[in-house]
Amino acid sequence: MKTHRPKRGSLAFSPRKRAKRIVPRIRSWPECKEVRIQGFAGYKAGMTHVVMIDDRKNSKNYGEEIVIPVTVIEAPPMKVAGVKVYKETQYGLKILKEIWTKELDTPLGRRVKISKKNSEIVLKDIEGDEVRVTTYTQPYLISGVPKKTPDLMEQKIGGEFEKALEYAISKLGKEIRISEVFKEGDIVDVSAITKGKGFEGVVKRWGVITLDAKHARSSKHRRVGTLGPWNPHRIRWTVPLYGQMGFHQRLEFNKRIIKIGNNGEEITPKGGFQHYGIVRNDYILISGTVPGAVKRLVRIRDAIRPPKSDFAGVNIIYVSTSSKQGK
Repeated sequence: MKTHRPKRGSLAFSPRKRAKRIVPRIRSWPECKEVRIQGFAGYKAGMTHVVMIDDRKNSKNYGEEIVIPVTVIEAPPMKVAGVKVYKETQYGLKILKEIWTKELDTPLGRRVKISKKNSEIVLKDIEGDEVRVTTYTQPYLISGVPKKTPDLMEQKIGGEFEKALEYAISKLGKEIRISEVFKEGDIVDVSAITKGKGFEGVVKRWGVITLDAKHARSSKHRRVGTLGPWNPHRIRWTVPLYGQMGFHQRLEFNKRIIKIGNNGEEITPKGGFQHYGIVRNDYILISGTVPGAVKRLVRIRDAIRPPKSDFAGVNIIYVSTSSKQGK
């Protein structure tokens, strides 16, 4: 009797090649009635754990103390460099108007060439469907990230078009803090570029099971059993093959914000985070793991498909600051 099993590895992430940019791209934004920026960005510092009261109303441990692993993301204020107005067309969004501020930091010139001409801000002459702001990070404020070049990205503004445009222009050239965008207990999506593994074989890359044969073909270990049928005379793209593993853009849904603070030293473990150091700026604690290596940029947005779970409210009892160096 011939046995059957599911295919090893998911084809949903194909082709598995390196990401083009270190800054993740967000292609869709959820609807939001509140007038505010719907996304933010920070740099991954490391992980720790917290002790809190379980506030999931449908949980068996509701009202009891539980331990939750959290990821620490240092998120210093971001600056608004420009405002873009988009119009919905049959071919997608089209830019109608773009406004840049004159108050740009010098390090931003390392990333993009800014025109010295500044558009006139005329509210009554602008009509569109969507407002987005061009924001950039300030990594030179972080001691754990050894770079000065800001990371540039777009964030959508929620609410009605007129109010969103007024809010965006009011923030032009100014700083925005993480506490203005999110609050404790929010459900968010996180996106980042995963750790790079380099060139890997089919066993590690696709999870192919190989038999440790003891016969004439014993030298051909850790390979696929066949590259496909006789016809067609080519190797199909669905066949597990060796190649690049890691350094892919990945998006994880429905992560919960456990804590937001402005003094990172209160949650920094003794001796600092490994390969990062001390968190000195605004920070955010997100439940569970987050893709990417330490010091890597992490983008956060509103949850596009939030769960129906009912929460009572975040009640943290203890945040672990014990050394993460195993001493």
